Amino acid sequence: MATIYPDEPGAVAFETLSGTAAEVRKKLRSADDDQVVALALEHGTPKLRQALAQAVTLITPLILARLARRDQETLDKLVDALVPQVPPPQHLVAEARMNAEARTDVLMSAEWLTAAQLSELAGFSGQNASAQPNKWKRDGKIFAVRQQGNDYYPGYALDADARYRPLKGLAPILKRFGNDLEDWDIAIWFASVNSFLGGVRPMDILKSDPDRVLAAAQDEIDGVLHG
Repeated sequence: MATIYPDEPGAVAFETLSGTAAEVRKKLRSADDDQVVALALEHGTPKLRQALAQAVTLITPLILARLARRDQETLDKLVDALVPQVPPPQHLVAEARMNAEARTDVLMSAEWLTAAQLSELAGFSGQNASAQPNKWKRDGKIFAVRQQGNDYYPGYALDADARYRPLKGLAPILKRFGNDLEDWDIAIWFASVNSFLGGVRPMDILKSDPDRVLAAAQDEIDGVLHG
């Protein structure tokens, strides 16, 4: 007989009893109301019985500990489900709301085309027709905003007189922005009234006066770099 008292708080003490059925019954008379798990060996030998008892003694603490951890994990999950989520800081909520409103204004301020729509306007056809707008974007000739998994290209950046190719004056402006502004930031800049341009939106004079828009872009970058 071996009695085990695990060290972990709340762990269950247990003991193993081995012997013949009569020997085990005699030992169990003093077990009071303890819970009992019995394993009978129909053709076992005393040596096998002793080896199995030792094995049970070794693995039982591991099983009990695992069951205790599982119960604790279940309890933790229940507690997490019942405790209210920690609300995000108010300044992040306000920033997200302002950003969403700005993006909505951008999308409402102009026509935006998917790669497929732009390809159709530009007269491209075939299975890879949509690849051309993507190439223009990679080459820095135009930009696109990402919305719900799709790229959208600004209609004001296209030259209808040149079969809807990107306006030539746009590439130097995008090059001036470089990596300092993300695509959505660029779109918001083009759609916002600009004090450098006397309250005119850059998108409104991009075709007629690209040099002024380029100068305004330089002023924007100077402001970003110098805070």
